[in-house]
Amino acid sequence: MGNRRTVEGTFGNGAGCCGQLRSRRPQSTRESCVSDVSTTHEHTRTSSPAGGSPEDLHPGQLEDIVQLICPDGARTASPGFDPWVADVTDEDLLGLYEDMIVVRRIDTEATALQRQGELALWAPLLGQEAAQIGSGRALRSDDFVFSSYREHGVAYTRGARFGDLLSFWRGTTASGWDPYSIGMATPAVIIGAQTLHATGYALGCKHDGVDSVAVAYFGDGATSQGDVNEAMVFAASFQAPVIFFCQNNQWAISEPVGLQAQRHISDRAPGFGIPSMRVDGNDVLAVLAATRIALDRARRGGGPTFIEAVTYRMGPHTTSDDPKRYRPTGELDEWAAKDPITRLGRLLEGRGVLTEDVATRVQQKADAVAYEMRAACVALERHPDPLTVFDQVYSGPHSGLERQKSQYAAYLASLDGAQS
Repeated sequence: MGNRRTVEGTFGNGAGCCGQLRSRRPQSTRESCVSDVSTTHEHTRTSSPAGGSPEDLHPGQLEDIVQLICPDGARTASPGFDPWVADVTDEDLLGLYEDMIVVRRIDTEATALQRQGELALWAPLLGQEAAQIGSGRALRSDDFVFSSYREHGVAYTRGARFGDLLSFWRGTTASGWDPYSIGMATPAVIIGAQTLHATGYALGCKHDGVDSVAVAYFGDGATSQGDVNEAMVFAASFQAPVIFFCQNNQWAISEPVGLQAQRHISDRAPGFGIPSMRVDGNDVLAVLAATRIALDRARRGGGPTFIEAVTYRMGPHTTSDDPKRYRPTGELDEWAAKDPITRLGRLLEGRGVLTEDVATRVQQKADAVAYEMRAACVALERHPDPLTVFDQVYSGPHSGLERQKSQYAAYLASLDGAQS
């Protein structure tokens, strides 16, 4: 664990103001409000150290879900969650809006690159921008992220370079970036495996006596995997400082969430002894608040927290998928009305922050980022040496791996001989 980064700094590519949205406890008069996340999301609450009565955190706009910004852009009061975002200014909100616009533009450009043959595959995040930006911007630089293959927005907040973000999908590398340089492991393709990695890393943080937190991102489908459940057993047993962040985007490829989850997914965690929260994943402010609560709890030795961010995958599972084959008619339109970017834009417009000039500037930045990303993609080597797949598998020489490499080299040579 000696390579763990401990220096706090601002984040990479996003808006500068959002680099200050790291986890913090409520201040001034709000310090009397201590987070007490119960083991059922229905009773997520705050309580006073003096023993005051609990206050329901749920705003009531949606059943069993925390929401701070409604789809029409109206700001909703929440006595339990509001103190955790009371420091967020209109400038900060504009920064989050810019982040989401940029990330959506990244996603659109990457999809186009795949359709044009520049990428082998791409897993779109369209519709899930708030869940990723809201949580990613809450993290400190010494926290560590373990993600699936769809968290491009989180990678953006961590400062991943575009060439590193796309090299995996272009097939020019087996992984991508240096995990320790941005505090984020390369994407896990094995469904749910990253939850075990996050739990192990979190146990290392606890052993080292640091207050860094590990965050595991996964989808609703992953909750049916044994790895996820085993990770929660270990995390609860040893009170690991880890956040299990589930983006419930309603579809596990073509399987609807209701088929594998007869109750809210967040209801599962309390069975392991892990407190859970269920938030509107299309509400970037609610996600930011929930993540701050979970981070604070972990840093103070309170152990793991499970967050279910209810969102929607507006695009295909990957660019090899056609969701029209299984998505019910009208469902996309229903969720489009809850679009995370539109709702925050309406709030900012109502406050006079998002003017036409500002919107133009934000879009220009997004287009510039897309241009930079495309240039980084086409500059990547298209046909790397096949034998490099054996590089950096182990930290030192390994006889078994060397034998496999030799056998594979002989196989490639035989192909060359047959062609000649």
